[in-house]
Amino acid sequence: MNKELVNKQNKKIDRIAKISGFIVFFIALLTYTLTMEPTNSWWDCGEYIATAYKLQVGHPPGAPLFLLIANLFSQLAGGDVEKVALMINFMSALFSAGTIFLLFWTTKRIADKLVSENAKETGLSILAAIIGSLAYAFSDSFWFSAVEGEVYAMSSFFTALVFWAIIKWEAETNTNPKANRWLIFIAFLIGLSIGVHMLSLLVIPAIVLIYYFKKFSFSFNGFIIANIFAVLLLGFIYNIIIPQFVNLAGKFEIFFVNELSLPFNSGTILFFTITISIIISALVLSKKHEKPHINTVVLAFTFLLIGYMSFFTLIIRSNANTPIDENSPEDAVSLLSYLNREQYGFSPLLHGQYFNTEVKDYADGNPVYIKDKKKKKYIISDDRKSSIPIYDSDGTGLFPRMWSRDQRHIEAYQDWVDLKNLKRKPSFIENLKFFFSFQINHMYFRYFMWNFAGKQNDQQGHGELNNGNWMSGFTFIDEQRLGPQKNLPEHLKKNKGKNTYYFLPLILGLIGLFFHLQKNPKDTWSIFLLFFFTGLAIVIELNQTPYQPRERDYAYVGSFYAFAIWIGIGVLGLYELGHNVFKNLNISAKKPTLAICSLTLFVPFLMASEGWDDHDRSARYTAREFAKNYLKSCEPNAILFTMGDNDTFPLWYVQEVEGFRTDVRIVNLSLLNTDWYIDQMKRDAYDGAAVPFSLEREKYKQGTRDVAIFIDKGASDTRLQLKDFNKWIKSDRPETKINIGKDYDFFYTKKIRIPVNKDNIELENKDMLLDYLDIDLNTTQLEKKDLMILDLIDTNDWERPIYFAITIGSSSRSFLYLDKYFQLDGMVYKLMPTARGRNNNGDIGSINTDVLYHMLMEDYQWGNLNGNIYLDETNIRMTMNFRNNFSRLAQQLILENKRDSAQKVLDYAMILMPGEKVPLNYFIHPIIESYYQLDNPGKEKAQKLIDDLYNIYGSELEYYFSFPIEKIGGVSMEILKNLQFYNQLVEIAITNNHPNSNVIQQDFQEYYRQFLQL
Repeated sequence: MNKELVNKQNKKIDRIAKISGFIVFFIALLTYTLTMEPTNSWWDCGEYIATAYKLQVGHPPGAPLFLLIANLFSQLAGGDVEKVALMINFMSALFSAGTIFLLFWTTKRIADKLVSENAKETGLSILAAIIGSLAYAFSDSFWFSAVEGEVYAMSSFFTALVFWAIIKWEAETNTNPKANRWLIFIAFLIGLSIGVHMLSLLVIPAIVLIYYFKKFSFSFNGFIIANIFAVLLLGFIYNIIIPQFVNLAGKFEIFFVNELSLPFNSGTILFFTITISIIISALVLSKKHEKPHINTVVLAFTFLLIGYMSFFTLIIRSNANTPIDENSPEDAVSLLSYLNREQYGFSPLLHGQYFNTEVKDYADGNPVYIKDKKKKKYIISDDRKSSIPIYDSDGTGLFPRMWSRDQRHIEAYQDWVDLKNLKRKPSFIENLKFFFSFQINHMYFRYFMWNFAGKQNDQQGHGELNNGNWMSGFTFIDEQRLGPQKNLPEHLKKNKGKNTYYFLPLILGLIGLFFHLQKNPKDTWSIFLLFFFTGLAIVIELNQTPYQPRERDYAYVGSFYAFAIWIGIGVLGLYELGHNVFKNLNISAKKPTLAICSLTLFVPFLMASEGWDDHDRSARYTAREFAKNYLKSCEPNAILFTMGDNDTFPLWYVQEVEGFRTDVRIVNLSLLNTDWYIDQMKRDAYDGAAVPFSLEREKYKQGTRDVAIFIDKGASDTRLQLKDFNKWIKSDRPETKINIGKDYDFFYTKKIRIPVNKDNIELENKDMLLDYLDIDLNTTQLEKKDLMILDLIDTNDWERPIYFAITIGSSSRSFLYLDKYFQLDGMVYKLMPTARGRNNNGDIGSINTDVLYHMLMEDYQWGNLNGNIYLDETNIRMTMNFRNNFSRLAQQLILENKRDSAQKVLDYAMILMPGEKVPLNYFIHPIIESYYQLDNPGKEKAQKLIDDLYNIYGSELEYYFSFPIEKIGGVSMEILKNLQFYNQLVEIAITNNHPNSNVIQQDFQEYYRQFLQL
């Protein structure tokens, strides 16, 4: 009878667990669905959605399985191209909810092993699983990835699925003779996950230790060997199977095609035939000789390879010459370079150079082969002779962390480590100081604390005290690290990215960690390996430099996943603690202890309530509409140069998915240094004609004209016609080369004259056109992309309009010194043969008020910019460009005596980007000056803006000057910036007779006096 009651009770608990698991799943899914972005987001999302929709080839190392699944979800849009991104974002939401579901069951299984049968009856392990999974669901970094069409949501799902599968194997291995199928399933999942992101491989060490603890009696030596084997297995899959499998296929291919004159792909086919034959033989022999362990290993290896084969889709699609075909991995030979991410370079890991290590010599690298269809063989495109620097051994060291030669990085090394002598090799202690202070603390622990203690704001931090730090919400603690927390400036106080959890998730997780360590040290170690390898091990491997383009917290979500398990187990620790306390007080412990544990539901509730406003992207269309604005700025059949992720990928999305302005050819300057990208630009794409480059492939293939250097041959004052300059660069004659260890192309003059074919330019008043453009190349070397731009300008002969995105940069070098001939057309600069130069503020480009007014006031859409949406730092940064455009247009309209139009422009700018949505800052100064020039009502609005900025600058300086002297260095740049802006505001106020100009000036002088006393 008791047994029947127990079984009945167990079934009831199991039913409650299943219901709870699905409730957690639907809470997560509902959360992510309600807060997901309805269209493409910034950064890589536009590229992933575009490549998924048409199964194209994205950036290395590729994500073919992600693209296949995302393509399937894109079909749910039902032919409505504007819904494609929504469906792919929903896919991320669904996979993220699946991750939470798996976390629930993983946590429950681990918790079940820690509680007594009596406690199981109370459903304590279910409560633990609910708390842990929901805490992770509402964690900052995971939530961020859950609502956009990127690979990290699906990658997290595979990480969770693999770890859950090994937990299932552990539970069944003693009772189910077929339990090893879980190991084969895991191998298959790992193979598949490679087609999403390599992060999922980092579960392998935890899998090995779970296997060891289950199958072997514990011994110290065995434990050490198991850990070493875990690392070796990870290294074997990551460094041997993934790249070397393709490398061997490539070597077979080159040998059989080049040496035996067989057709293309014959070597690859033979390699796979041999591989399959070996696998089949191993399976048959292991079965025949009754070697189940060997059979399982061979099966696991086979299924890993089967999963890995998703990369064949990249080769298939690349051979179709899709419009987006990054690195063009058309065969096994080119696929290896793609998988190795060679275009991104390499950083030292365990031994290597520092930032100031002298290069003594150069070694030869592996030659680069390309397919030559005419010769029917693979030829060497780049012999890579003298391509690998050999550093002075006296300047190298173990575990080098400060290795980058970029000047900005070197300056940052000084700041982080307080280096006094940049010529001296950093000591190992200084090296470790940078490792701990920047790479571990800033690039990992800060992110960890964002998720489990709290976050200061959504501003990207580079070590300052006021941007992007973690914070708890306890003033007395936060002030010790970040300075005063009272009288915060409005933009910091009201920043939606400010989330405070009061250490509650962290404390609960630490309770769980120590409780778990006490009760089950073996499982604790396994989870710790998952925590370490998906967190700190990534930090060690990446060896990151300062000034990353964006925050990188999304890379460490696997580590936060592991900690969330301990958050759940923390409920068990609280239960035992409470139970013991009540028991010692002779109080019935069960119900009050459960009641206390139930209060831990407040933890995920707090995280959800704090994080909702800065994770809610619903109704935000800014990335899509801003991309369309770039393209709307261009005339038909234009050529538009871009540079970074956010002025390229969203544009790819609107062209590839929504079919918007496909006549415009987007040319990314970062990619234009590669031969494969130039090949693609020379092909038509949709309505866009090929980019008119004249160079034949032989002239720009990899290893050819990668760089041209300036050599003064006594003719540096000669101004060459562009055609003659290009003719010299194109030439293969010996006199156009110089040998400096190897042959380089060179140019002997920096002065170029570009003729203007006025017949090809559509303009009513052609008298304003110059006869030629003179540019002076103030540089000692030209990259391949620079040579291609000059070739394009010459070949194009003004037939098609050429534009540069305004977000490319601000220096003349960024625009190849063409900027004095630019016209500002909204989001782009148009190359126009009219002399303009820069104005007194350093602004680039002349302005055609009719064109710019139409764009800003009538044509552009703003993606609900002034609606009730969350604007993160990336969006706010874009608004600076818009404010500048509006103010420049208004100034030019005033000069042209179009005062009514100027008034409308200024008013619309403030309606579109009000101070409460987009913080008032330096970019408002020109708007104020323009308002003053319009008299009333502009004068009143100008005075109001001055008053607002006076309060803003004053409150910021008051706040920063309240920092104790030992911390004020952490906000010194903010003080200098605000004083500079405040001084300009004083000049504007005095010049325009603001009624409080004397007070504003006096306050500035007082702040300046305080600054001088620091």
